[in-house]
Amino acid sequence: MTKHYTRTAKSLHWLMAILLIGLLALGFYMHDLPLSPEKLQLYSWHKWAGVSAFLLVLVRLAWRITHQPPALPASMPKLMQWVAHAGHLALYLLMLAIPLSGWLMSSAKGFQTVWFGLLPIPDLIGKDKELGQLLQTIHMSLNLLFVATLLGHIAAALKHHFIDKDDILRRMLPRHSKEH
Repeated sequence: MTKHYTRTAKSLHWLMAILLIGLLALGFYMHDLPLSPEKLQLYSWHKWAGVSAFLLVLVRLAWRITHQPPALPASMPKLMQWVAHAGHLALYLLMLAIPLSGWLMSSAKGFQTVWFGLLPIPDLIGKDKELGQLLQTIHMSLNLLFVATLLGHIAAALKHHFIDKDDILRRMLPRHSKEH
């Protein structure tokens, strides 16, 4: 088994990282803006990027299912291996649940998503103001949980690199690799 992730896995990881951090920043920024044409445009961009992130996570999951990742170090305690796997599972579940909750919220609030202004995405549910507010709370809560999980993921990678001095972080860093 290889010690590094494939070039494709690394590319998907870092592309998703940039996209998701941008989505989080935009989402938190635009949330409290007063209603204006600029705010509506930011919401459109956020929804376009959210749909793109959702599709990209499906590609990433397909790649992950068909390409086994490198094994965790044998020296890593079994409990920590379980925590690492649980953390990755949580990240994937949140990367699926967050855009779905946003889509449901937009549908309930009566704002259809039109991907890049060209492709209308069908509403999943009918317009319902009360449900829209509940879904907004769920969407925000999932994002806060994602931020906490992401910070744990980053902290664990840095701990492995600087304290444990193993290759957990290095094997995901973008660098030349013969693997695809």
